[in-house]
Amino acid sequence: MLAAATGRGLSSFEDHPMDTMPDWQDSDLKEQPRRSRPNENHLLINAFAPRDASPLVSLARRIAESGCNVVEARLATLGQEVCAQMLAQGSWDAIAKLESALARMEREDGTRMVYFRTALREAQGNALPYIVEVTAADKPGVLYQLAEFFEHHGVSIENMSCSRYRAAQTGADVFSAQFTVGIPVDTHIAGLRDDFLEFCDGLNLDAILDPMKF
Repeated sequence: MLAAATGRGLSSFEDHPMDTMPDWQDSDLKEQPRRSRPNENHLLINAFAPRDASPLVSLARRIAESGCNVVEARLATLGQEVCAQMLAQGSWDAIAKLESALARMEREDGTRMVYFRTALREAQGNALPYIVEVTAADKPGVLYQLAEFFEHHGVSIENMSCSRYRAAQTGADVFSAQFTVGIPVDTHIAGLRDDFLEFCDGLNLDAILDPMKF
């Protein structure tokens, strides 16, 4: 009886060799589509209001009340206006609730708003962060020429802040700018620095290009 049973087992094994996978196992091992995680929804918000009615507190409160988190935020005063920029993150329902709250904020508070859904930026592993600082006598076109130089050399501008002010000591109008840039790792840094300083020298700009220190 043992021999018979063993014989039947071998016959069954031969009928279904190991390299033949049952259909239900094959379907389980097939790559399944990637599902979005619950908090992978993002809303980019720009809010503008007069200086005496900054939108910061009101905007941050509505994000919190909607059940969302602030991933990044910026605040700047430009002329007579305050601009608040925030990237909010939350579940689909929380983002939808936030969108409704922003519409009410725009309607009731008179805050000028621009907002839309977006996604987190993918990490750049092929760029080195550098700091650029420029100071010069103010004249038209300086910002354009700087931006064009970086674009021409394949250098991305990640953050930028520039202003025009009057020097207290001399009364001269001064242009000042600070950039955080991403330089591709295969760039010859010394060559890029030489090109940049020569470019700035031609425009009579005082400038530095240094690696960002953390």
